[in-house]
Amino acid sequence: MDVLVSTRRDAGAARRFFRRVLSTLKVTPVVVATDAAPVYAGVLDDLVPSAWHHVERYANNPIEADHSQLKHRSKPMRG
Repeated sequence: MDVLVSTRRDAGAARRFFRRVLSTLKVTPVVVATDAAPVYAGVLDDLVPSAWHHVERYANNPIEADHSQLKHRSKPMRG
């Protein structure tokens, strides 16, 4: 979806971030995978109460592994 980089994790910043992300989506998410920051649970319960908040350690590995095929093709092309 998107990435939030901030010096601290406060509820106001998390709420603004998730509102912006949810406004760009065409559907309501069923699963939201984040790290285990305690502020995300309360914000997601308010904004998307039907979504499952997935906080498992390697929950977003399939998303991160998607880039591997691109990297395998681009490295030999660099010479």
